[in-house]
Amino acid sequence: MTHSPLVADQFSLTAIEFFAGIGLARAGMSEAGIKTIWANDWDTSKFEMYTQQWSSTHFVHADVFTVDGTEVPNADIAWSSSPCTDLSLAGKRSGISGTESSAFFGFINVLEGMGDRRPKVVLLENVVGLASSHGGDDLRAALKAFNELGYAVDAITIDARRFIPQSRPRLFILAASNPIDGGTHDTALRPDWLAWVHKDPGIRSFKFPFPAIPELLTSGFTNEIEAMEYNDSRWWPQSRVDSFLQSMSETQRTRVEAFIFADQIQARTAYRRTRNGHPTWEMRADDIAGCLRTARGGSSKQAVAVMGHGKIKVRWMTGKEYARLMGAGWYNITGIKDSQVHYGFGDAVAVPAVSWLARHALSPLAEYSKEIQKIEQLSRQ
Repeated sequence: MTHSPLVADQFSLTAIEFFAGIGLARAGMSEAGIKTIWANDWDTSKFEMYTQQWSSTHFVHADVFTVDGTEVPNADIAWSSSPCTDLSLAGKRSGISGTESSAFFGFINVLEGMGDRRPKVVLLENVVGLASSHGGDDLRAALKAFNELGYAVDAITIDARRFIPQSRPRLFILAASNPIDGGTHDTALRPDWLAWVHKDPGIRSFKFPFPAIPELLTSGFTNEIEAMEYNDSRWWPQSRVDSFLQSMSETQRTRVEAFIFADQIQARTAYRRTRNGHPTWEMRADDIAGCLRTARGGSSKQAVAVMGHGKIKVRWMTGKEYARLMGAGWYNITGIKDSQVHYGFGDAVAVPAVSWLARHALSPLAEYSKEIQKIEQLSRQ
């Protein structure tokens, strides 16, 4: 299956997608009846994956700063997953003016260049580090940039773990020309560290009335691992597994031993960390994957340990598992190296998080703007 099994039967709204990556925002929006009609990214590796999955007929493979807003088609919604390398806790955090994250302003330039044709609804997705970068000044700058284009803004955070067994918190900024207000300070979406957004008199904000969001999952990773024969060459040799175990702290080894001698097979993810100058492996206690990342962010890959009945097997996480943990197990990765798949998915946004936002916020806001436009047209007749 090369396309999402949950694609809507009909598309009533359109979207343009910036920093499109491998197209997971497109997939999530399509589940809510939003059709992506134009996309942009500069990354060749991601472009290759996007093309294999979606085709490239509507894709502008170029630096966002070279995109002419007058040539971008009309759409109801704009989605932007701007680069987070400079803002991520795993990166250098040089701020929104950093070499890559400054691309946000390239996106703003395109919207400005579209003039009155710019989408009435915009969604910016980024790491939660944007909220604290430079004491909040970077987020404030982004919000003000939207205000200057005529948008009111809302800021929320969603952990994809509410939908899939992966811990993946992200910040989402809603920008609307015709906002729908009336939401509450729901700490599941608007934690206390984001409260200042709606208190700052210099920011035109609103609180969208979201429904209750699903609770955080507590298990499910074991069910997502790829079936693999015992003699598959991807399993580490015993000597490497021994080194894996020996590098662990006493607390970690005790945890692992409990899994090894359990009466059921369980899988857990593990990261290699540097503690006191020494490399060491640390395993998650819960049946949830750690946040999928790329090597560019300074993080190590995740290993998968399968344990139970007195045995342990360890290997690196596969490309198929990356896709499944992003809610895209249907994605066509045929012929693509795992390293490229890890990079594409590690930089992406989780499909079900996009779908939830699209259904409950993007679509209602876009439809509301259409109604406002109809009323304005009738009043001029």
